Amino acid sequence: MDPIRVLVVDDHPMFREGMSSLLASLPGFQLIGEASTGEEAVRVAAQAAPDVVLMDIGMPKMNGIEATRALLDGCPSARVLVLTMYEEPESVFAALRAGARGYLLKDAQSEDVVRGIEAVARGEAIFGPAIAGRLAAFFQGNRFPRSPAAFPDLTARETEVLDLISRGMTNEEMATHFGVSLKTIQNHVSNVLGKLHVVDRTQAAIRGREAGLG
Repeated sequence: MDPIRVLVVDDHPMFREGMSSLLASLPGFQLIGEASTGEEAVRVAAQAAPDVVLMDIGMPKMNGIEATRALLDGCPSARVLVLTMYEEPESVFAALRAGARGYLLKDAQSEDVVRGIEAVARGEAIFGPAIAGRLAAFFQGNRFPRSPAAFPDLTARETEVLDLISRGMTNEEMATHFGVSLKTIQNHVSNVLGKLHVVDRTQAAIRGREAGLG
């Protein structure tokens, strides 16, 4: 059988290099490239046509969700396996809507990642145990993806800021858009992250898109 051709995408050099070294050492796999940004992943995939893409989510500028969507537009034969630290159901839903075939956490054992790559290469869907448990709890609780009205703690301006974060707009661009100081925008962004209980803009953008913003 032909080896599974894999592209590794992650903005952390040590993690990316470690995963690349693992795959390069195993029979049945061919490491065809690495990418440290979403934009680079799209370019490399278009040139190299990987079978499987290991995709991080939390990357600057073009995050893994956006990169998955753009990459599959240019390379529809690729299968994306998300490998990330984000375990919220909203992140999983966003990845699947973008076209990902699997979702694993970065604390997964190496053999589980290898099995995940093999599974998505065969056309299967794969979820780590922790993700499967979170999804089961989500649906058992009769919860559904959020709508903008599900953010009652946000002020009208903070909801606008979340919408622009979901569109990928920078703080500087938002300051120009609203005609206010950069410090004011930074305060709004900080308030949004705190009220949504997320750690960064990527998670906020995912929450916003799942609610129909952006």
